[in-house]
Amino acid sequence: MSEEKVDILLAGRLQPSLVEALEAGFNAHKLYEVEDRDAFFATVGPKIRGIATNGHAGSPPELMDKLPNLEIVSSFGVGYDAINVPECRKRGVVVTNTPDVLNDAMAEITMGLIIALCRKIPQTDAYVRAGRWAKDGNYPLTRELTGATVGIVGLGRIGKEVARRCQAFKMQVVYHGRTEQKFEPYPYYGDLIEMAKAVDWLVSIVPGGASTDKMINKAVFDALGPDGLFVNVGRGTTVDEVAMLAALKENRIGGAALDVFEDEPNVPEGFLGLDNVVLSPHQGSATHKTRWAMGDLVYRNLKSYFAGHPPITPVS
Repeated sequence: MSEEKVDILLAGRLQPSLVEALEAGFNAHKLYEVEDRDAFFATVGPKIRGIATNGHAGSPPELMDKLPNLEIVSSFGVGYDAINVPECRKRGVVVTNTPDVLNDAMAEITMGLIIALCRKIPQTDAYVRAGRWAKDGNYPLTRELTGATVGIVGLGRIGKEVARRCQAFKMQVVYHGRTEQKFEPYPYYGDLIEMAKAVDWLVSIVPGGASTDKMINKAVFDALGPDGLFVNVGRGTTVDEVAMLAALKENRIGGAALDVFEDEPNVPEGFLGLDNVVLSPHQGSATHKTRWAMGDLVYRNLKSYFAGHPPITPVS
């Protein structure tokens, strides 16, 4: 006799390979395809024991209210700010995420954004395509990374990978975080403003949430100064976008490279016409290899839990 499959809810659209695995291993219900949600939750809601979700759909309390037998939320992504973890704990619901498997991809795009902003790769590409190289001559000189100091805000798993790559580019690395990591080889700044004053590049790899909301603000940009460059691959909510846009327009900072925004996919129109900005549509982990690995970890967390074992990557 075949083992009875557990009912789970797909709260948002997920990696196709993950959806395929979930449909094979569970009774998978796609919330985004449900037309009559009241009827769905009345009949299927009590059967749901797990949620597979992403950083946009999350697992809001009002959804969990309709799933009285929910046991686990398995999130596709390292950030889990869209999931109310304290509320889950109060309900006895386990939360998992997908750390480590995306570290390299995230570090790669961070370096790509740094290089693109430093050497003005989007602008030089447009210059060649417009026929201006032959018409107007060589493109103006750009900056260089060698010898520059980069301040990393958030020296976590991804931050450490970025730091190693920055060292390979002969950059000096310093960092800021909630606590000093005494066994890391980089100078620590307990004050973000002081670090911003001391660096050429400020790279934010900070998760979202109330404690980090708009922590990169006008005071930080003023400290970074007109030659300073800012890169954000963490969460858009960690930056005061109004203050950043004003600093860019008024040349109070040298430029910014952004992979994340406060209200994705809606990017403030003011950024679109600026020449000192590189924009990316939240592509940090968006590689075939990494997204497959993230999906695989979501699936394995659910399978491990429902097999009576601890989940592989629980949120602490």
